[in-house]
Amino acid sequence: MVLPNILAVLALVCVLSKNGVEASHKIYPRFQTLNVENVKQLHRTGYHFQPPKHWINDPNGKPIQQEHDRFHGLQFFQINPDFDCFMCVNWFVRAAPMYYKGLYHLFYQYNPKGAVWGNIVWAHSVSKDLINWESLEPAIYPSKWFDNYGCWSGSATVLPNGGPVIFYTGIVDEHNSQIQNYAVPANLSDPYLRKWVKPDDNPIVNPDTSVNGSAFRDPTTAWWAEGHWKILVGSRRKHRGVAYLYKSRDFKKWVKAKHPLHSVQGTGMWECPDFFPVSLSGEKGLDPSVMGQNVKHVLKVSLDMTRYEYYTLGTYDKKKDRYFPDEGLVDGWAGLRLDYGNFYASKTFYDPSTNRRILWGWANESDAVQQDKDKGWAGIQLIPRKVWLDPSGKQLLQWPVAELEKLRGHNIQLSHQKLNQGDHVEVKVTTAAQADVDVTFSFPSLDKAEPFDPKWAKLDALDVCAQKGSKAPGGLGPFGLLTLASEKLEEFTPVFFRVFKAADKHKVLLCSDARSSSLGEGLYKPSFAGFVDVDLTDKKLSLRSLIDHSVVESFGAGGRIAITSRVYPTTAVFEKARLFVFNNGSETITVESLNAWSMNKPVMNVPVKS
Repeated sequence: MVLPNILAVLALVCVLSKNGVEASHKIYPRFQTLNVENVKQLHRTGYHFQPPKHWINDPNGKPIQQEHDRFHGLQFFQINPDFDCFMCVNWFVRAAPMYYKGLYHLFYQYNPKGAVWGNIVWAHSVSKDLINWESLEPAIYPSKWFDNYGCWSGSATVLPNGGPVIFYTGIVDEHNSQIQNYAVPANLSDPYLRKWVKPDDNPIVNPDTSVNGSAFRDPTTAWWAEGHWKILVGSRRKHRGVAYLYKSRDFKKWVKAKHPLHSVQGTGMWECPDFFPVSLSGEKGLDPSVMGQNVKHVLKVSLDMTRYEYYTLGTYDKKKDRYFPDEGLVDGWAGLRLDYGNFYASKTFYDPSTNRRILWGWANESDAVQQDKDKGWAGIQLIPRKVWLDPSGKQLLQWPVAELEKLRGHNIQLSHQKLNQGDHVEVKVTTAAQADVDVTFSFPSLDKAEPFDPKWAKLDALDVCAQKGSKAPGGLGPFGLLTLASEKLEEFTPVFFRVFKAADKHKVLLCSDARSSSLGEGLYKPSFAGFVDVDLTDKKLSLRSLIDHSVVESFGAGGRIAITSRVYPTTAVFEKARLFVFNNGSETITVESLNAWSMNKPVMNVPVKS
C-alpha cells in the first residue's frame, strides 16, 4: 500500500491550476463520437446491467479517474517517463436509483455516441424487479446555462406528496465550476417519468467563498430532521475530505449549515457521499428520515485519491447536525469498505415496496481505452445488493437481491467432498462463464493456520494476497473457487480463503486474484483482498460468487465482505470456461455443500413500448 503522504504529494503534482480551478483530466476527443456499428460480444456480461453499446459510468454523474481506475495503487504511481498529469483524471459518474409507482428507476451516465467518456447524458432505465430492464429516452442532458458544461452525479428524493426530485451537479464553465441543480418530472401521472424539467430558478446551491468550487459535487438523497430538509455535498479543503450540509424548509431555498456534517484530515476529495440510517436489529431498511435510539447511521464516501470507498457507522446528532463515528472505527483510507475490489461511486436507496435498503455500485473496465473503443462498450453496473447491519453492530452485511435467483437455471450440487492438498475438482455447471455459485467449506481444525507475520499489519490485505497467492502451499488454505478457468488452468481467477494465526486471534483473508486471469496483455490484473471479521467457532466459511464472463462478484462469510474483479480471459471464454473447487493447504478441506446454477439472461435494456 502506498503511504498516504506519498499519495498526497503525487496527487498534488497531478493538479493543474487555471484561475484557481483544478482541471486535471484526460479525455479522448477522437474516440468520443465514434458510433459503434458492431459490438463485440466477447466479455460482455450476460446478467449484469449494460446498455446495448457505448460507455456507461456509475449509477449517476461526476468526474472519473479512468487512467487511475485502470491502474490502482502502486502500479499507478510507478515512475514512467511518459507520464504526465493529464493521465491523472478522467471522468466517471454514478447512478441515482429510486422506486416510484411500482417501478425501479435507474439513472446513469451514458455516452450515446461512443465507447469512451464524452457527450454524457443521464440515461434512464426502468424495471419491475431490479433484474429485467427496459430503456427510455435520456432524463437529463446539458441544456441550460447552469449545466451547459456537464450534468454530473446526483440523487433522487421522493417527497411525502409522492413527487420525485432529482438533485445533480451542474458544470457552468470550462474551468469546471460546480453548482447544485434540481429537476422534476414533467408529468407525475406517468409512472415511467419519461420527461424531466429543469426549472429556471436553478441553481439551488452555489458554493460560497469558503468552498472549493471545483471540488463540490454529488448531492445526496435528502432527509427530514428538526424542521428542515437536509442534503450533503462532497468536497475537500486542501487534503481534508468534507461533507457539507445544506438545509431547507421548502426544498427549494437551501442554506449552508455553520459546519460540515463531518470531515476528516488527509483523505482528499470526498466524492459520492451517502448518508443513511440502519436498524440495530433485523434486516429491514429504513427511510432516510428515520431517527431514534434503535438506529445507527452510515456515512460512506468515495475517495478520489485511492479510487476506493470506505464507510463508518456512528451516531447522528440531529440537533447539532453532526455525525460521530463509533469509537474504534478507522475513519479514513484503511476503514471498512463496501467492496474491496473494482467498485466505486456507489449509491443506496430505500425500497418502500420491500422495506429494503439497496446498494448499487459501478465497475469500470480494467483494459485499455483502445480496447474499449474496439469492443464498442465500457462499464457495467453490478448486481443490486441488500444492505443491513450485522448483529454485532460493527459492520454492514451485503447480499445480492433475492430477485436474481429468478435467473437460475441448470443446477449442479456437491456435498461432503474432501479436498486434500493440491486437489482441484471440477464443478460441471452447464455455463461456467455465466453462473451463480454458493458454497460452504469446513475444516477439522485451526491448528495448521499459518502464523500471521506482524509486518503484514502495516500492509493492505491486497499486498498480503499478492505475497501469498492461491498457488503457494499453506496450512489452512488457500482454498476456494477457480472461476473462469481454462481446462488446463492456463487461465483462472481464484477466489479463496487463507486463515492465519495472529497473537490473539485468527485472521481470515479473502482474495480475488486476477493475476492468472488472462493470457492477454495490456490488462490491469490486481490481487484484491480484505480481512473478514468472522467467528470460526463452527470451523466453516461460506462463499458466493456471481460469475459473468468478465466480472466475478464474490461475497464471503454471509456477506461480511464483498470483492469484485473485472477479468478478460482469452481461453476460458463462453463454453470453454470451467469452474473448480480447490485446496492448496496442508489441512484437508471439506466442501460441505455447493450449489452452482447456470444463469439465464434477463431482459436487458430493450426500449419501453409506448
